[in-house]
Amino acid sequence: MEETFGQYSDSLLPIVVEHGLSVLGAIVILITGYIIAGWAARKVIKKARKSEKLDDTLTPILGQTTRAFILIITILAVLNQFGVETASIIAVLGASALAVGLALQGTLSNVAAGVMLLVLRPFKVGDVVSIGQTMGVVDEIGLFTTEMHSFDNIGISMPNSKVWGNEIQNYNRFDTRRVDMVFGIGYGDDMDKAINIIKEILDEDERILKDPEPLIAIGNLGDSSVDIRVRPWTERSNVWPLRYDLTKKVKERFDENDISIPFPQRDVHLFQEKE
Repeated sequence: MEETFGQYSDSLLPIVVEHGLSVLGAIVILITGYIIAGWAARKVIKKARKSEKLDDTLTPILGQTTRAFILIITILAVLNQFGVETASIIAVLGASALAVGLALQGTLSNVAAGVMLLVLRPFKVGDVVSIGQTMGVVDEIGLFTTEMHSFDNIGISMPNSKVWGNEIQNYNRFDTRRVDMVFGIGYGDDMDKAINIIKEILDEDERILKDPEPLIAIGNLGDSSVDIRVRPWTERSNVWPLRYDLTKKVKERFDENDISIPFPQRDVHLFQEKE
């Protein structure tokens, strides 16, 4: 009995040693590959951020792609450690990818849309955009989603397919923008006087560009007011401060010159019937 057990252990020991070394080697390869993948991704992101030729839009994608590529190589190396034919594995994965692709059409459409966003670049990280009914600042463009935040700092995560399939308005595309404003005056007020006052205010403000020339014109005869359209051009960063300042200055200057800013009114006529 002891002789039989000794023979069995002698024949089993080489197998245990061989496979034990394979398992140990696979663990070492897996841990090393995981560490290298994270290190390489961080290194690529750091280099990309320092590069003047790449903007922040492509940086996250380069990091994710680098990490995924190294992890795939690591897994293939682990399988090869156990003597698995990686060529056949790749063939099986290729065949399975078609079935998985059909099952995950929505996810793959997000990836395809993400690639189109990165290639055609309708916007980049930091741009203020309006996508459909959603407006915010772009934080990151990933393979599956576009991350944004609203002006009151609410996080927004939109699937790339929804972003690509909607109308995209980029407020940062051009360096200059037009500020469209409407000021209403009463029908009894002097239109030319009101226009001259607005023109003086625009001439005093250095933020308003001379070319293109600002537009000041009577735009509409409303139910309660004569509407004056004011359309000055300015640098992109001055749009909202300029709008707020002009609104305040026009109101103050109109008050000083007895020009009224009417509000909707309705006349009610009462008729008393005779008994």
